[in-house]
Amino acid sequence: MSIDYIVASLPALSFDSPPGISEEKFLEIAGGKFDKSLAKWQDLSTQLKNAVALARGGAKWARVAKGCSVFWKSRILACFQEKDIAKRDEMLERVFWDAAGELIPPSSPLGEGALAAYYIRLGIATRRAAINRDAGRDAFNKLTDA
Repeated sequence: MSIDYIVASLPALSFDSPPGISEEKFLEIAGGKFDKSLAKWQDLSTQLKNAVALARGGAKWARVAKGCSVFWKSRILACFQEKDIAKRDEMLERVFWDAAGELIPPSSPLGEGALAAYYIRLGIATRRAAINRDAGRDAFNKLTDA
């Protein structure tokens, strides 16, 4: 099955709603057809995580990255202007979601890069869908009541 067909047949992902496919099912369909693009993601992800560490005051924890994007670093730093921690985390995940789009070359919107971006975004959507604000509030109340 061609990569173009796989990408075109995947259910759409949304940042704010649960994914229509599991990570296991995606990996079954896509196999290892996007490993090269995931290697590119490693560097960009490292840059983003370094920016998060810098914003939190832990620049000494930065890892070596090949590239340096002022745009993404600025977006990360802007997230830390938000005082509400939950909203800040949501903003940070949105930056990672958007950065995954960097893997999709305009000349090949249904290629290997699109599969890698989909996989990364699927992980974010799955994590976000697992968030249960009521359960979190209950856990917080139990901790603070003690």
